[in-house]
Amino acid sequence: MLITSLPRPLVVLGLAGILPQAFCLVMALSGGEARWTALAAACCYAALILSFLGGLWWMAGLLGGVTAPWFHALAVLPSLIGWAMLLPWCVGAPWPAPELVTLGLLLLASPLADRALARHMAQNLALPAGWQSLRVIMATGLGTLTILVGLLA
Repeated sequence: MLITSLPRPLVVLGLAGILPQAFCLVMALSGGEARWTALAAACCYAALILSFLGGLWWMAGLLGGVTAPWFHALAVLPSLIGWAMLLPWCVGAPWPAPELVTLGLLLLASPLADRALARHMAQNLALPAGWQSLRVIMATGLGTLTILVGLLA
């Protein structure tokens, strides 16, 4: 499905969500003190977006009548994982390369949860045409940039 079937502001703003991570990558490449700020910002942004996705899944499942316990667990896991990925920083442990790579991989995989949700709520609530294609583009961009920043850590 083409993303052109979606409202233009949704596409533009959705894709703009990749820009903060691109900025963090540029900052991380610049070195110096900006590098450490970029690593922290990239990790926080990836955890924030992952948590946001879990909230979207929770609400979409609620509106779509999904009652399966596995689904509610899946919708809560992104927030818990995001928190766990930020915790090493809070306690002074070595950080953030593994956390950034983990968050990037989870962001890359996040459209799989979208597909599972769409299958289970199809009778009650249909996702807009093109939504899953846009999600794959957004997840690929943000996940890839997050991994690249992690590889610089």
